[in-house]
This record gives sequence, C-alpha cells and structure tokens, in this order.
Amino acid sequence: MKIKYSFLLTFGITAVLAACKSHDKGNPITGDEIKSHIAVLADDSLLGRKPFTVGETKAIAYISSEFKNMGLEPGNNGSYFQEVPMVEVTSKPVGTMEISGGKQPFSLNYLADFVASTRRELDTVQLKNSPLVFAGYGIVAPEYKWNDYAGLDLKGKTVVVLVNDPGFKSGDRTLFKGDTMTYYGRWTYKYEEAARQGAAGIIIVHQTEPASYDWSVVANSFTGAKLYLQQSDKHLSRCKVEGWITEEAAKKLFAAAGVAGDFRAIARKRDFKAMPLNLDATLTIQNKLKYSTSHNVIAVLKGSARPEECILYTAHWDHLGIGKPDAKGDSIYNGAVDNASGVAAVLSEARRFMQLKEKPQRSVVFLAVTGEEQGLLGSEYYATHPIYPLNKTVADLNMDALGAYGETNDFSIAGKGQNNLEDYVADFAKQDGKKVTGDKNPGAGGYYRSDHFNFAKVGVPALDMNNGAESITHGEAWGKARQKEYGDKHYHQPSDNYSPGMDAGGMAEVANMLFKVGDKLANESTFPGWKNGSEFKAVREKSMGK
Repeated sequence: MKIKYSFLLTFGITAVLAACKSHDKGNPITGDEIKSHIAVLADDSLLGRKPFTVGETKAIAYISSEFKNMGLEPGNNGSYFQEVPMVEVTSKPVGTMEISGGKQPFSLNYLADFVASTRRELDTVQLKNSPLVFAGYGIVAPEYKWNDYAGLDLKGKTVVVLVNDPGFKSGDRTLFKGDTMTYYGRWTYKYEEAARQGAAGIIIVHQTEPASYDWSVVANSFTGAKLYLQQSDKHLSRCKVEGWITEEAAKKLFAAAGVAGDFRAIARKRDFKAMPLNLDATLTIQNKLKYSTSHNVIAVLKGSARPEECILYTAHWDHLGIGKPDAKGDSIYNGAVDNASGVAAVLSEARRFMQLKEKPQRSVVFLAVTGEEQGLLGSEYYATHPIYPLNKTVADLNMDALGAYGETNDFSIAGKGQNNLEDYVADFAKQDGKKVTGDKNPGAGGYYRSDHFNFAKVGVPALDMNNGAESITHGEAWGKARQKEYGDKHYHQPSDNYSPGMDAGGMAEVANMLFKVGDKLANESTFPGWKNGSEFKAVREKSMGK
C-alpha cells in the first residue's frame, strides 16, 4: 500500500464536504465514504497508530480536522483533544516463583508456568513468603448472594482464583448467568476486587475453555511493556503482583496443599469458604517506567432543547504500531478493520448529523479514544474524567472492528440482553427486514472487551454492535468463514490492511443503523435503562438518584 498520506487527507476531506452538500436526512452513509476514511487512517504513513508515536500525531490531526471541516464544535472546552496521561510499565520477574511451606518446596518457571507483572510505579516489588489463599472465583456479587472473600483478612497474603463465573459449565442456568459470562468472570474484575480486599497479590488459574483462549495468549499479552493510566497514588492501591498460572501448575499447587478433586466444582458450591493453602509464595519483579501523554479526540453537536443531555458515539483510533514482520516482510500493524473502520463510521455518522435540517434536541458527542489496545485506557480515562456529566449521558454507541465482508441480513450485539438500546436496534432492523443476534460465544465475555464497557461500568447504557454473519449475497456459512478468516489470519496482524477492493457495505449498514438509533435517542425525553439482571443496573439507578 503506497498511497500518499497528503493525497488521502485531501481525498477524505473532499469526500465529506461533497457529501455535506445534501441536507436530506435520508442521505445514507455508503461503503465508499467509510473506505475513504479507512484509506487515510490505515495508511503506512501512520505507522500503525500506536500512542506516543508520529502515528498518533497524524491520526488525531486527521480526525480533528474532519470534525472541524464538518462544522462540529470542539468537545472539550474549546479543544478537540482530551489529554490522557499514561505510564508505561515494563515488568519482569526475577528468576522463578518459589513455593514453600509444604512437604517439598518447588519452583514455578516464568512463561512456562506463570506470568506476573505489577502496576505499582516502583523499581522493584516483592512478595516474600506471602501465604496463599484459594478464594474460589474471587467474586463479591451481592445481587447473586455471593462473596468469596467473606471473613478474610488478606493483609500480606496472595489469593489464587479461577477465571470466569461459578455458572460456567455448571449445568445450572440460575447460577449467575449460566454459561454467559458476567463482568465478575473477567480477569480485570478479579484484579480489581483482590485490590479492594487488601490482598498483596493475586494469581488467576488459567483454563482454556473458561478463559476462551489458550495459554499462549496469556504468555504473549501479559508480558513486556504495558500502558496504564497515571494515578495520583502511583497504583499503590493495586496488588503488588497480578499474575496467572497454568492449569498444570495450579494442579501441582493444589496437590501440595492437599486439595483434591475438581477445584471449579468445589468453588461453585454456595457454601464454599475460602481455603488457606498453607503454602507461601516468594517472587520479585523489577520495573522500567516511562511517562507520557496520549489524546482522545472529541467534538460536539449541541442540542437545540436539552444541550446538557448527550448521546455518545465512540470508537478507538489506536492500533499496535510497528512489530514483528510477517512472512511478506510487512511489520506495520495498520489496523484497517481494527479499528480504522469504527472511526470511519463515527466520522460518517457525524457528517450525517450535520446534514440534518433541524438540530437534534439533545447534544451528540463524537469521541475517538486512545489506548484501547493497551486495556481500554482512553475510554476509562473519559469515564473517570467525563467532560459531559455521566448522569446526563443518555447512551454510548460504540463501534469496533466492523466486518469487511459486505452487507448482511443480521446485526450482532455483544452482551445481548443487557440494556434497552438493543430494543431500538431490533425495531429498526424489523422495519428493514433484518434480524438481531447475540454473542456466538457468550462465555467469552465479549461485552467487556471494548470501549463501551467503561461506560457500562459507570452506569451509562452502552451498545457494541457489529455486522452479523448472514451475507446477503453469499449466505451465512460464507459469512462465518470470513469472520473466522479474519480472526485466524488478520486480527492483530500486519495483514489487517486497507484495500480499494474491500467491501465496506456491512460497515455502512452498521453506521446507518446506529445513526438511526442515535437520532431517535437525541430527540426523546426519556432515558434508556439496564434490563433486570444486568450487573450495571444498580450503578445507573444510583447515579440517576433512583
């Protein structure tokens, strides 16, 4: 791909301005419009859009210039940017993890048996003879009458917990949500809860089926340099050590502690009590620290009647930068699908809102966030440092990695069953003769893996929608094959490139659907809510004073 950035920048702006000549609400987003933005954002000159690089500078300049040329106002007190301060922590364990206290001490080897890191902004952290406690699934969930930490004093201790929920593969649909993962099943929650409980360390037991990925993913993803949001306490409120061990290492650990049988079955019993393993862990981690600032890009179309209330459109602009070359020698991770496609959809939706003859009654905010690939950091920063009040934020409509395989007869909603926004989609889909499907693998917790989740955590109803699999021209089997092909061969690979021949028709379908949903929300006076059983319902009701 050798197209020049300056030409693409001109082409992208020209395409949007030409589109703005029409003032008809019915002027839809097209695949060609989406592709004009992807061509710029996934060009080699942006070097894979990694935060703190020239790629960031070019990406955010393009997005902000598009907002400005459309006539959208800066979204952050006169600026199109929100600064996001981050720290890069490169953690590496020193030697092995030593397990003592049993009949025979033993060692666990880094990468082969365990991975471990720390968020604490210190040169060195250490667990020294830290007592190990098996805390089941590591969950405190009052709505499910569940507390794995009841009665524990964890000062100086390290908890060993299981990934996913008690309900997963239990055969009991009434236990949590059965095979559908709740947020309590995510490793991110387990790290957070262990810190709230005062544990010195936390180790998650990896198992492929409940995690939904094999050990190699853990070994690759939880090592090396990682970005975190800067915190005033330098992350000293987090556990000293956050890590994983393999299932085989866990079996060895439990055997040394005299725990026999299926530890998942043991931990899912409603009368389960956390178990001291009578073993101690010793581990030292050394850090390298680097501080820098990235940026969210934000613009607003102010509402005509209730400008203090807003609809939020989100997509992450970042990708992985330059990495290991593939077989063709390409080392630039352009992220055309992930997630130039989502940003292109946001820009196209913004253009369509600016064409309206009458402004929407509520404000519409367009937010392109940083650091998604590093742990949903830009959206987390906005959600914890909101520019517009969260209890006045009606909804978040998020787009991430839209499929490049053409139009489909269906739309896919991550975490289907969470909130009322999906009912808006279902109504519009029915009018168009289309259908709405949910997660194909609900146990994988897809709802908790993109930027909308950070808005859900603070109570804002959040929707993450993508193409379905039922291709209009080729059928469902073909569509599923294209989805699998992308996941197996192009996801987080240098081959996720822009091509003039890519079929962005399905991307345009998603963008047009979410425009309809946002336009309806922006002219209503009611607020959508969370459905009964959602773990985010109580947070929203509290923020709304209910």
